[in-house]
Amino acid sequence: MAATRLELNLMRLLSRCEALAAERRDPEEWRLEKYVAALEDMLRELKKQSSRPAPELLNEYSRKVDFLKGLLEAEKLSSSTEKALANQFLAPGRTPTTTKERTPATKTVHLQTKARCTGKMRSELLGTVYSEELNIRKRRGLASDEKQSAVELDAVLQHHQDMQEKLAEEMLSLARSLKNNTLAAQNVIKQDNQTLSHSLRMADQNFEKLKDESDRLEQHAKKSVNWLLWIMLIVVCFIFISMILFIRIFPKLK
Repeated sequence: MAATRLELNLMRLLSRCEALAAERRDPEEWRLEKYVAALEDMLRELKKQSSRPAPELLNEYSRKVDFLKGLLEAEKLSSSTEKALANQFLAPGRTPTTTKERTPATKTVHLQTKARCTGKMRSELLGTVYSEELNIRKRRGLASDEKQSAVELDAVLQHHQDMQEKLAEEMLSLARSLKNNTLAAQNVIKQDNQTLSHSLRMADQNFEKLKDESDRLEQHAKKSVNWLLWIMLIVVCFIFISMILFIRIFPKLK
């Protein structure tokens, strides 16, 4: 089935959003967020159309729009660790948006974003360690004593280790929270499926009962019609015989 004008516009805007997401944007950049909001509106309208695409294609469009929306939400997080963890759970599209793409653009954007967040975490970690070391040297001066240098080095290493433990705790906390939310969503979906299955069973039972009652009513109606027909025939015959007898008993006057 040929694509509608709304679907073509959605594909063009989706391709434009993927290109913007792949670029390094300024914090003041607002176009991508507006474009993604427009994509959500267009996708809702496309699902309402009678000539909408196949369900698999609609799911792919929804997957890409959700990926772009999640990417924007991840960029708004303050911590690099939170950004990296949020990007880790994003699901890019499975198929290319345009025929010019060899691999899905959202997948490329996902890899670039993960690499960018990882590099930023590494830079922040190394920069913090380096600045701590400089601060220690500025406060205490460049000591030639090996023992003093060892103490300073131990302090830097200890600080580094503390930061790593803090980052690990943050990542574990976020992963635990995400797991709990996922389990809660699974329970809700499971309950909805059970309710839907129960409703379908009740509907099937009611349909079978209605069908049986309809058959019984149809048979009863047929029986009523048969009895009425016989009664009418008997009445007609009786009238006919009565008329003959009447003519015989009371002959025509001359």
